[in-house]
Amino acid sequence: MFTGIVQEIGELRRIEALAGAGGNADRRVEIACSAIAPDRLELGASVSVDGVCLTVAAHGAGSFFADVSGETLAVTTLGSKPAGARVNLEPSLRAGDSLGGHWVSGHVDGIATVLGTHADARSLRVEIDAPAALARYIARKGSVTLDGVSLTVNDVAGTKFGINLIPHTLSVTTLGSLKTGARLNLEIDLLARYVERLSSTPGETP
Repeated sequence: MFTGIVQEIGELRRIEALAGAGGNADRRVEIACSAIAPDRLELGASVSVDGVCLTVAAHGAGSFFADVSGETLAVTTLGSKPAGARVNLEPSLRAGDSLGGHWVSGHVDGIATVLGTHADARSLRVEIDAPAALARYIARKGSVTLDGVSLTVNDVAGTKFGINLIPHTLSVTTLGSLKTGARLNLEIDLLARYVERLSSTPGETP
């Protein structure tokens, strides 16, 4: 479990193909980091990498390794990231840690697309298009996670929604370099999922 409060921007240092063949073969990735405490990167620990929950398979000085399945590569943006790409990092939540964002599972629901950006006072206004199947879960003043960053939705119209990125978020996450057409890992608010499940007819698939 995570909070969507990024603790460091890491670098996807190395990508190695593992078992399988083709573009979605399993891969081991090495991610460089320096600010996250070593005890949060122990073998078996969970780390959010651009919003994707990965398990530490090994670690060394200034980096850790994780295995990424072909399924994860296919349904998140990790499959298209080259070596050298910058990624948002957050270690898993521990008992007693501050919950500064919202509950985030690290299980990406879909990929959203940036439609455009423009300055809005000191913030950056970003218009985003969500997959149609997920749009129903996005509500004005509700929460979403984009590339592992907890954000508040400002407005919604159909599959499109808007967010504002304040200067701090722009400086400490990769979202400061967003451009039109960028693809982002989207996780909807867990509460929206549970509310729909509780309000659905027994036996009905949401």
